[in-house]
Amino acid sequence: MTGLEEVSHRHDDSATLKEANRIPAGSPILELKGLQKNYGHVQALKPATLTFLAGEIHAIVGENGAGKSTLIKLLTGVITRTAGEVLWCGHPVGLSTPNEAIARGINAVHQEVVLCRHLTVAANLFLGDEVNRYGLMRKKQMEKMAQAVLDDLGFGLPAGALLSSLTIGQQQLVATARAAMRGTQFLIFDEPTAYLTRQESAQLFKLIRRLQGEGVTIVYISHRMEEVFELADRVSVLRDGTHVGTRLIGETNDAELIALMINRSIEQIYHKEEIAIGQTIVEAKGLSGPGFEDVSLSVKAGQIVGLYGLIGAGRSEFALGLYGRQPISAGEIEWMGKPVDIRNERTAMELGIALAPESRRDQGLCLNLPIGLNINLPVFGRLSHGPVINHARESANADRQIRDLSIKTPSRRVPASSMSGGNQQKIVIGKWLSHGARLFIFDEPTVGVDVGTKAEIYRLFAKLLKEGAGIILISSYLPEVYELADRLHVFRGGRLVASHDFHAATHEQVLSEAIGV
Repeated sequence: MTGLEEVSHRHDDSATLKEANRIPAGSPILELKGLQKNYGHVQALKPATLTFLAGEIHAIVGENGAGKSTLIKLLTGVITRTAGEVLWCGHPVGLSTPNEAIARGINAVHQEVVLCRHLTVAANLFLGDEVNRYGLMRKKQMEKMAQAVLDDLGFGLPAGALLSSLTIGQQQLVATARAAMRGTQFLIFDEPTAYLTRQESAQLFKLIRRLQGEGVTIVYISHRMEEVFELADRVSVLRDGTHVGTRLIGETNDAELIALMINRSIEQIYHKEEIAIGQTIVEAKGLSGPGFEDVSLSVKAGQIVGLYGLIGAGRSEFALGLYGRQPISAGEIEWMGKPVDIRNERTAMELGIALAPESRRDQGLCLNLPIGLNINLPVFGRLSHGPVINHARESANADRQIRDLSIKTPSRRVPASSMSGGNQQKIVIGKWLSHGARLFIFDEPTVGVDVGTKAEIYRLFAKLLKEGAGIILISSYLPEVYELADRLHVFRGGRLVASHDFHAATHEQVLSEAIGV
């Protein structure tokens, strides 16, 4: 018995799990009939009818705000439906609590990891299902069992390490392992590769196919079309809270799915205009710090400088050093041709540097605060008369950014935590537009963002460039930096190992340089 089988066997006593195991492959395991969710007068999910088949990989695509998150919450018992019927193995079920969903074998791996960062990997894997003997927790036994599971999955993660010591991508793999070992029969993945390296993504895909081979039904939610076509058997499209169609993967294509998602065609997702390059805004000379060494590059007005590499290659670490969030141990920085000493974020902001960080939830937003307050955070000094805030100017500034960025919200007073991933990213960008920076650092700006919102963000880049700003674009998604960057720098092992002008190298060459082959 493998490590995963040994641990998941502990969860197989549920009668509903055994019932699910008896459903023949290709037969309906979960059916939604007129499923609906209202929040007051707002219909988050309009009557949706969908059927998921046992043992299939069923992709769901749609823009941010299309209803995907609501659907996940309904299926996992986080929220209760307003109307409609759910059939599990042919029988009506409530799915009114998370425990009921888990008991039936329905689990989810969310885009944003919702585990306990202060606990070990093993403790997170067994959270709520700890191994006890005579009332005492068997930590060493759990760690040994957890390591067997991780090794069996090929994840190569240490069971005894604190979760907080892992990268975001590695934490995502821990969440995946936790779901896989719970005896699941219906597993939902929400943007699972958003923070994964290519190697980690390959490990995940291998696990997904393995689970499918064991009869598990997979629901795969992603904005990355290439992943949908690589993995899925069928794909369903949501738009504005409505199910607008389901297709066999072999009978559709990118263009049809995009048209269904946004009800219009996109001729060019990667919006790039010819913009005159101006004077140098910032130049790093031999910069070194935690996680990066001897990096030299410059950014000019009207220019997008792309930083590509695998996670941990030093791209983000360099950006944080340039922004003053991490100390610089060697090298120099010139701003508008003059030497500067950026020791902290305040200095960077005063110069005119803005950072939209990789993890918007942890580093870019105050989730419990309203949208308007988040947007205005960097500029409250300008909106105040001494200690008194001018509420009219505050409201006007927030409303303008919400309008200009098409943030989908009924009010600026809505908490940022209630927004979809794409809308949260727009809030992060909006607050720096208010600031009026000259250099914008965007770290993974389109993670978890749909194609429509991507196009909007890329057009926003063009607007910033036309106004004389420069952009550092950090992305693990090679097509993004390849199609947008005027100058592309490749990082590996904390060093800048190659640089290319726009389209001067092939995808294969850039990837080889990043991997080191």
